[in-house]
Amino acid sequence: MGGVITGFAVIASIVAVGYVLGWRGSLGDNGREVLTKLAFYVATPALLFETLSRADLSVIVSPQLLVTALSTFTVAGVFIAVGVIRRWTVGRTTIGALCASYVNAGNLGIPIAAYVLGDASLIAPVLLFQQLVLTPISLTVLDLAQSRAPQSVLRRVVTPFRNPVVIGSLSGVAVAASGWTVPSAILEPVTLVGGMSVPAVLLAFGISLRGSTLPARGADRGPVLLSVALKSAVQPVVAWTLGAGLFHLDGRALFAVVVTSALPSAQNLFTYASRYQTATRLARESILLSTVLAIPVLVVIAALLG
Repeated sequence: MGGVITGFAVIASIVAVGYVLGWRGSLGDNGREVLTKLAFYVATPALLFETLSRADLSVIVSPQLLVTALSTFTVAGVFIAVGVIRRWTVGRTTIGALCASYVNAGNLGIPIAAYVLGDASLIAPVLLFQQLVLTPISLTVLDLAQSRAPQSVLRRVVTPFRNPVVIGSLSGVAVAASGWTVPSAILEPVTLVGGMSVPAVLLAFGISLRGSTLPARGADRGPVLLSVALKSAVQPVVAWTLGAGLFHLDGRALFAVVVTSALPSAQNLFTYASRYQTATRLARESILLSTVLAIPVLVVIAALLG
């Protein structure tokens, strides 16, 4: 379980630096906002382009990806159903559904796949699914929900392609599908800029913790507890049920899909919530609690299936 501990320690240390920066006021009153915008508009699109442009797209068609997709839609659907019944806003319901289903496949998933599963490429189906399907759908919903002017059919269709995160993902996939190797003179600046994404997101998250109350308190208590329960407990169980019962996976393949489904909510969901100025507390607290709970959850999964 060294990979689990290492991955969490790296994240915790950078978040702690962000907290200190917020406590000291080193970046001023708008430090978190600047870091969030830097990650959303520049660094994350660059990182996604660089990552996906070299991806093996053959992993898209696999039983593991189908298990990931079905388990994701199942838990997200449960949250959305509750949100509709409770009449939560579109923004809160969308962010909450993402926190319940969108795993930290990047800065946690890759080291855990490498050290726990023995193969970092096993995280690729999850990463591709989230960036090519889940992110465009979710950000389009948030874009349309925040637009005050009536939307034409054409504008609704092109909305996903105006989002920088989606543009970066789709551009990377287009390059990978074409078989073209991006010249190093072009790729290296993109790689350098993309390298800012994860630290910027984690630092912004750490700054946001300064002055915040204990999680799962106040008006967001219900959505936070629901999203964390779905993410930490329900999604791994659904993935195991689908993998073993429907797709007849076993051994390493079953272990991999259950481990990846048990990863905590991704930190970039806080970036999305901040960018659209909706449900930021829900995102922050869900990410924090699911990250803390992921350690014992992954230990139990490793003991049972590893």
